[in-house]
Amino acid sequence: MTKAPTVVLAGGGTAGHINPMLAIARALKDQEPSVSIMTVGTEGSMEATMVPAAGFEISFIPKVPFPRRPTLDALKFPLKFKQSLHAAETILTDNSASVVVGVGGYVCTPMYLAAHKLGLPVVIHEANAKPGLANKVGAKKAAVVATAFPDTPIKNAQLVGMPMRQNIAELDRVTEATAARERLGLDPHLPTLVVTGGSLGALSLNKTIEEIVDDIAGWGFQVLHITGRDKALRTSQGEIREAPAYHQVEFITSMEDVYAAADLLIVRSGAATVSEVAAVGVPAIFVPLPIGNGEQALNAKSLVDAGGGLLVADADFTVDWFRQHVPALLTDHKKLKDMASTSYQHGIRDAAAVMARKILEVAH
Repeated sequence: MTKAPTVVLAGGGTAGHINPMLAIARALKDQEPSVSIMTVGTEGSMEATMVPAAGFEISFIPKVPFPRRPTLDALKFPLKFKQSLHAAETILTDNSASVVVGVGGYVCTPMYLAAHKLGLPVVIHEANAKPGLANKVGAKKAAVVATAFPDTPIKNAQLVGMPMRQNIAELDRVTEATAARERLGLDPHLPTLVVTGGSLGALSLNKTIEEIVDDIAGWGFQVLHITGRDKALRTSQGEIREAPAYHQVEFITSMEDVYAAADLLIVRSGAATVSEVAAVGVPAIFVPLPIGNGEQALNAKSLVDAGGGLLVADADFTVDWFRQHVPALLTDHKKLKDMASTSYQHGIRDAAAVMARKILEVAH
């Protein structure tokens, strides 16, 4: 009888890396219950709490960001990186690893290099339309390079989609809409706009919504505004801002309810958000994060080009823009239906299962 493989999953730093990693881990267990799984991240990071909370074991290696400019840290980099590489090799040998799977983040480069040194196969999942440095380096020798978006410029890429939780991938928005709105404390019969900048919030989105709060009821729809932790809108007296047909909350964990409740979303265009929006088929206005190297706009490009969403630059998402476009769109049922249909057709719902299958093929 052959021994069950051990899969080492490396990644972290952001929920955009950790959630796909956990979705892959669950799919691996579904397909081969005897598989051993070890995840690798860095201490004091999001994965340090999210991974154990999801029921998976995690090991840590030192975080060694590649120096972008000559500093004292740059001088220390070679030694620190060597220590990180040694820690990565130890984890792989101690766990008798069969394959290393990387989803991006600081932790991946030493894990890829350690895997190559030990002769272990590497499988890469690149979540962003603009690939990160670690994955670009790792892709050169990887057994499988999977991407969430078409046309991602990375060596040997194959489109797989974004691994996500099953309750999102299998969501039936039409069936769940009424119950989801009730669970979220919304009017089940009113057209619903959801605005969210994610768990950390988005200041520009929040500021624009703050200025139209008193107009919402007159437009005939309701707004669920997920402000982000510690970003609640308040009056000058410090009280929580209230208005008819306006509902605000700092954070919601049940994103499947949010997607089901929404007739229209206004969101950032992180890779996971764009992929989930398409998978469930919800019309969306994407307002890409204006910092970084433009990857958020690229993430939304193929869906927007297909007609499943709209793209608005952060600087253009003003009160005037909102008044001119959003109320009209929420009353244009045909347009919303067409956007929803196009979005759903664009969505990929089996990425976690496909990734697990490819990983197990490489591991055996």
